Order: sequence, then structure tokens, then C-alpha cells
Amino acid sequence: MAAPVVEVYAKKKCCLCDEAKKVIGRVRDEIPFQMKEVDISSSVELARRFDGHVPTIFINGKKAFKFKVDEVEFRKCVRKEIIKSGISKISAKNGRA
Repeated sequence: MAAPVVEVYAKKKCCLCDEAKKVIGRVRDEIPFQMKEVDISSSVELARRFDGHVPTIFINGKKAFKFKVDEVEFRKCVRKEIIKSGISKISAKNGRA
């Protein structure tokens, strides 16, 4: 099964971003997933798109959380993506993709 990809759009000196990353880190200690941190100050486009909207968290390309990450809900979302990935692989293996 492919591990879900979690993208955290954040910026430096952001207490909400730091807290979100701590929550995500705790869940990552239990459930394997890929994590990518994106500093919105790294490009003008990202700064324009996410300024005032950090942290924003995407799971497998879908926006899942903004500002605050609830640990229980985040865990559920990651597990759901793992299950969906497994079902997709089983369907593809059986010719139902």
C-alpha cells in the first residue's frame, strides 16, 4: 500500500503552524505517511495563495485542515486514505480499476 502524502503549507514564526506540525508528528509516530513541509514564503505565488491561511494541510492533494489540526480527525483522515489506497490496489489487481 502506498503511504498517504501529507503536505503542510506553513510559514516561519507561526505558532499555529508549529502546533499543527506537532500534532502531525505525533500521528506520524503511529501511522506511516509521507510528509512534505512547504514554506509559503518560498514563492510569490504560494505567499499570495496561502497568506493569512496557514497552516493549510492537504492529504493526497485534498485540502483537509486549515488553521487547526484536530489529532483524532487527522488520524482518521490518514487511515481512511490508507484504506482507500488498499482497496484501489485490490480492485486494480482484480481488473476492476
